[in-house]
Amino acid sequence: MRNDGLRIARWIALLLPLALVGGAHLSELFGLVPCEMCWWQRWPHYAAVLIALASFLVKDRRAQLGLVLLAGTAVAISGGIGVFHAGVEYKWWEGITACTAQVHGDNPMDMLNDALRRPLIRCDVPQWTLFGISLAGFNAILSLGGAILIFLLAARRGTRA
Repeated sequence: MRNDGLRIARWIALLLPLALVGGAHLSELFGLVPCEMCWWQRWPHYAAVLIALASFLVKDRRAQLGLVLLAGTAVAISGGIGVFHAGVEYKWWEGITACTAQVHGDNPMDMLNDALRRPLIRCDVPQWTLFGISLAGFNAILSLGGAILIFLLAARRGTRA
C-alpha cells in the first residue's frame, strides 16, 4: 500500500482555496460587501485553484510537486494578507489603503460619481465576527494552517508496505 502525501496535498491545495473563495462569495448573498483588502485575499486563492487544477493534469510527479508547492504558496500569501487585514481591523496597525472607490477617467467629478454609486466599505471595521474573529482572521487561520499542511504532506515520501 502506498502512503501518498502528495495526492492528499493536491486535493487540499485545490479544495481549501475553492471553499474559502466560495464562502467569501456566499457571504455576499447575505449582505456582506468585500472591502479592498478582502479582494486582495481572494486573488491568491483564485491562482491557487488554477495551479492546483494544473497539478491534476500533469503526469510527472516532480511537476505535480512543484505545482502543489506553488499552490500552497499562493494559499499562504492569502493567509499573510489575512493576518495583515485582521491586524488593521483589530487596530494593531494602520492599513496601507484608504479603501476608496476606483476613479474611471480624468474628470475629478468621476471620483465623486463613483463614490456615490457604491457603498463605502471600510477595511478597518469587520462586517462580521464569530468568537471575536473576523472573516480576515478566519482566512488567515485556515489559509496558513492549510498551507503548512500542504507543505508537510507534499514533503512526505511515499512508502510501500
